[in-house]
Amino acid sequence: MNNIDLSIVLPAFVAGLLVLVTHVPLGIQVLRRGIVFIDLAVAQIAGLGVIVAGFAGRGESGWATQLAAGGAAVFGATFLTWTERRWPDVQEAQIGVVFVLAATGSLLLLAHHPQGGEHLRDLLAGQVLWVRWPQLGVMAGFTAAIALLWWLVRGVQSRLVFYVVFALAVTASVQVVGVYLVFASLIVPALGARAWPARWVLPVAYSIGLVGYAAGLVASTLWDLPSGALVVWLLAAAAVLSHAVAQSRSVVSCNPARS
Repeated sequence: MNNIDLSIVLPAFVAGLLVLVTHVPLGIQVLRRGIVFIDLAVAQIAGLGVIVAGFAGRGESGWATQLAAGGAAVFGATFLTWTERRWPDVQEAQIGVVFVLAATGSLLLLAHHPQGGEHLRDLLAGQVLWVRWPQLGVMAGFTAAIALLWWLVRGVQSRLVFYVVFALAVTASVQVVGVYLVFASLIVPALGARAWPARWVLPVAYSIGLVGYAAGLVASTLWDLPSGALVVWLLAAAAVLSHAVAQSRSVVSCNPARS
């Protein structure tokens, strides 16, 4: 068993907090709108943009890569908006096809890359434990801009506007935490909080995210397990516990004890 190295865990936890700032409220909206798997598709498209930027000689970080990932994600979100208007009855199927195309496109691009397997693993599972403070500065600025944009347009009913904001939000996070954790950060806290009264949904969802990231990162350091995968499992455990508490509160309120 390893000791907890705060120089590694603390930046990773801050990265998780930055992801949760935008992903929790967006995930609640995704669940309400019934478009759960769009986040997987858009995150995978953003990852494909990162790979393309790498092949273009732009490296694996920096503004050029951010623009490539963001441009790819916004294009994907815009395309899915168009398909929804054209063929709304099969939108979930279309989202699935786009996800598979982006995923297999990544496989094809990395097929002859000497570190292709490692790049693909980082894209899916992320490398949150390796994030450092300078990287977090860029991520914090991006997160603040997205949070402000979401606050300005949160009442707008246009799906295109929502999809674009959503695409921009996953652009930075998918490069740090990976596709799996992007999906989990969006959907799992929202699922765990949905049985709570409306005024509690957002704070409970944030609490689930905080507990999942903190416990997952500490446990992955102690037992030398993959951080992204462990955070996903502990997010799910926190969500199950939250739902159970909400259900027990509902039972107690419906059946008050008699004096």
